[in-house]
Amino acid sequence: MFYKLLFASLWYILPAYVANASACIFGGGTPVDLGKNFIDGRRLIGNGVTYKGSVFGILCGTLVGLIQGILVDFNIFNSLDFYGTVLDHVILAFFLSTGAVVGDAVGSFIKRRLNIERGKPAPLLDQLDFVIGALAFGYIVAPIPHEMIIIICLFTVFIHLLGNIIAYKLGIKDVWW
Repeated sequence: MFYKLLFASLWYILPAYVANASACIFGGGTPVDLGKNFIDGRRLIGNGVTYKGSVFGILCGTLVGLIQGILVDFNIFNSLDFYGTVLDHVILAFFLSTGAVVGDAVGSFIKRRLNIERGKPAPLLDQLDFVIGALAFGYIVAPIPHEMIIIICLFTVFIHLLGNIIAYKLGIKDVWW
C-alpha cells in the first residue's frame, strides 16, 4: 500500500520536477523582473528566474503530462486512473508546471527580501519553493490527499539534497547545497 502511495505521489509531482529542472537547464536571457528593484532597494527576484527558463520549464513539464496521459490511456499503469483523460493529465501538468515556476520565483523573491544572494543556501526554501507552488496550483484541478503532500515534500527534500551532493562530487556544482 505504501509503495502504491509513493508511486502515485511521484507520478503526480513529476511534471513539476521536470519543469523546475528544465527551467534551470534551458534558462538564461532576460530575467522576469527585468532587473527592477523592490521598495527595499534589492532586486525583485534576480537573474535566476528568466522568461526563457520559465517558458521552457512550463512546456517541458506539460509535455511530461501529455506522456503520462498517453501511458495511462494505453493502460500501461492500470492503477493510475485518478486523473482521467489525456487532456486531464495535460491540464494538471500545465498547472503543476506553472506552479513550480511561480513557486521558484516566489522563493527567489523571499530570498532577496531576506538578503540571501543567488546561489546561497536557504534550507527548506531552496528545496520546497517550487513544490509548494506546484501543489498549490495543482490542487486547483486535482486535489490530492494530505498523505501524498507529505510524501512529496519529504521525498523532494531528500532527492534535492542527494542530487546536489552528487553534482558537487562530480564537479558540476561548486557547493553541495
